[in-house]
Amino acid sequence: MTNAHAFMHIPEMDWDDLRTFLVIARHGTLSAAARALGVSQPTMGRRLAVMEERIGARLLQRHPGRFALTPLGEAVLGNAERIEAEVFAAERAITGRDAALEGVVRLTTVDTLAARIVAPALAALQRRHPGIVIELVPDTRSLSLSRREADIALRMSRFEGNEVVARRAGRLAMGIYATPDWRERIGKEKVRLISTLDDQAHLPEAKWLLEIFPDAAIGFRSNSREVQLQTALAGGGIAALARYRADTEPGLVRLCPDQPPLVRDIWLGVHSDMRHMPRARAVMDAIIGALEASAAILNPVD
Repeated sequence: MTNAHAFMHIPEMDWDDLRTFLVIARHGTLSAAARALGVSQPTMGRRLAVMEERIGARLLQRHPGRFALTPLGEAVLGNAERIEAEVFAAERAITGRDAALEGVVRLTTVDTLAARIVAPALAALQRRHPGIVIELVPDTRSLSLSRREADIALRMSRFEGNEVVARRAGRLAMGIYATPDWRERIGKEKVRLISTLDDQAHLPEAKWLLEIFPDAAIGFRSNSREVQLQTALAGGGIAALARYRADTEPGLVRLCPDQPPLVRDIWLGVHSDMRHMPRARAVMDAIIGALEASAAILNPVD
């Protein structure tokens, strides 16, 4: 089949067809393609069938475990990618917003970092670029970038999914803290722990706390690290807290300093469609700069 024959079918394809073709070609499976577009796998399968019926040709061939390009698909791929780039360029030109440092950027992160690290950095960014509107969501849940629940995420765990571009942006040291009276009670009575709810019991700091105090009772649970800190300050028990926060609290003491430290990686992720937009790039640069400037505080070396 010649390239000329391949291009005969291009005028019959609309943008939805092209997008269906490109996302399956890139991700290889219907399930991965469906996740990238935020639809169900059956819907993705129907879109593929409709596309093939409309153009009267097959651009993708099912193989065990994944789809591969047919010879016709290989001939069409370059044209489809150029059309996609032109569509995105037209959208940016129409809105006039993505080419400028203005518009909304929705960022999600954990409350451990939101108030003390992220918010000041973004406030400074807005003084330079007041057209950028920040929506900061300090959520204990991992909001989905693929479903566009957020544009950028700062997390304490790796990202999953091919549609997310991520990098390690810093490290956060954890310590064990309580009021001074709890230090005196260790070994004399059963201590009380301040930990996470069950849905976060798998996290390293929750497991670390139980490893150090295997016979202790959990007396208070919250997924908010700020709530855990305030509970520890009120004498509620022993908690695993970020050192950069707890070390500055005069009402807390660090317990078990001889224990090997728990240090967690901080990951910054952005949806692949957003990574080249100037406003998103500016927000990510501001966050990375703040984390780098705070590296010695976030991960102190005793």
